[in-house]
Amino acid sequence: MPVPLDGTATVTPTDDRRNNTAAHDSLSVVPQVSTPLLHRQVIVALNNARIGINAIAATVQRSVDTVRRWIRRAKESGDLHDHARSGRPAVYPLATQLRIVAFYCQTTPLPECGRWTLRWAACHLKMDNTLVGAAPSKTTLHRILQSNQLKPHQSSYFLHITDPDFFPKMEHLLSLYRSPPKNLIFFDECPGIQILKRLTPDLQTDTMGKRLEEFEYIRNGTMDVLAFLHHVDGTVYLECQSDHKTDTFLAVFKRHVNRYPHSETLHYVMDNLSSHRGYPFCKLVAELSGIECLSEQELNTQAKRMEWLGREDKRVIIHFTPFHGSWLNWIEFWFGIMGRKVLCESFGSPDEIKAALMAFTNEWNHLLAHPFKWSYDGKGLHEKAVKRFTKMLQQSAGKMEVRILTKQMRLLVNLLKDYLQEVSKESWKKLYLVLCDQSETIDDLIQREEGPIRKFKAQQAALDLAIALYDRSASIQDLAS
Repeated sequence: MPVPLDGTATVTPTDDRRNNTAAHDSLSVVPQVSTPLLHRQVIVALNNARIGINAIAATVQRSVDTVRRWIRRAKESGDLHDHARSGRPAVYPLATQLRIVAFYCQTTPLPECGRWTLRWAACHLKMDNTLVGAAPSKTTLHRILQSNQLKPHQSSYFLHITDPDFFPKMEHLLSLYRSPPKNLIFFDECPGIQILKRLTPDLQTDTMGKRLEEFEYIRNGTMDVLAFLHHVDGTVYLECQSDHKTDTFLAVFKRHVNRYPHSETLHYVMDNLSSHRGYPFCKLVAELSGIECLSEQELNTQAKRMEWLGREDKRVIIHFTPFHGSWLNWIEFWFGIMGRKVLCESFGSPDEIKAALMAFTNEWNHLLAHPFKWSYDGKGLHEKAVKRFTKMLQQSAGKMEVRILTKQMRLLVNLLKDYLQEVSKESWKKLYLVLCDQSETIDDLIQREEGPIRKFKAQQAALDLAIALYDRSASIQDLAS
């Protein structure tokens, strides 16, 4: 039955020795909670549902004594709030704490760069306590940040969407993955792998459990890996080459296609590298498909060549990932595995790393290969793209590259036209308000662009975005309110 979360004081005694197998099954649906009051409400609600105390303690990550205490409190008074405590008031009131948080998270120690540390910020505020009206210690800074669950010292990489047609391309690939053809193959290059030879062999000491690796190394050139991952069973075909130029790519691709009977249709997923969209590749695909290739004049643009390569009336069909969408190509998963299993070792020559890569590929195909499972459906990515662009404009519109700004505006135009309902009205309204607020900054950024073609494209994208927002303002209620 559903578990109430209203914090009522009705308590049913429980027996800690009961069998908690069923209880653990029911706990799998308990939501994650973060405030003390919600923890206590969950404790009481689970006890009312006749869940054992030990299982409740494990679920809410509290001790058994704490669980018993709050069950007893709920039974006696029904009050799950903290009692008033004695002691002096907080040194820094809430307003001062918020100013400290704003200083630490929204300013930089150096002009437009750098990142505060606790000690650095504490010393800076001690020197000039007028900045926030206080001079907290390093420990106090840490406690205030921790109480707000802030960790501004941490960072991670992300890949921003810049392809205006990202979402139609993504939907095409997701549809392909949901109903895959018999021969669906993922291809990509892993270029510029450094061949590093450590000066001394690794060392395993008697007192340390970790392996010691020599820091200094000798460079022995680079190696390029070209790999194909088969969708059905996860097996990999790999070749090591000194480069991944067009001729190299065409030779490797031809060898892979020739591994299959001429009667079988082959679907390849790959990225937008220029050699993957050039006319020589079109000629090779036509040759391998047993058809006549269109003339170079008929395929004189990349868009025309990509459209022709994706046509399904031939044996070899190419499906391209969006720009900045390499994570949609399954071969990237295997490259990550390869990097962890092989590339962290020490190699003295190209032959050594090639032998290691080929040995691992053989081991993978005979022992470790398995079909990868894909569950991503793209839900929420439209909203995230709008929110991220809004945040960029709000925080640093004047620092954006004009070419990226142009692509972002074209992406928003396509989202407004075809995916309006995928983004909440609140996000559209916030974007509109930020665009209005930053309109002068954006216009100045475009005017300072020296390239006439880039400048014209940016101006046209800004105009198209303004028109698209105006045309759909009726669908976004209270757009400017």
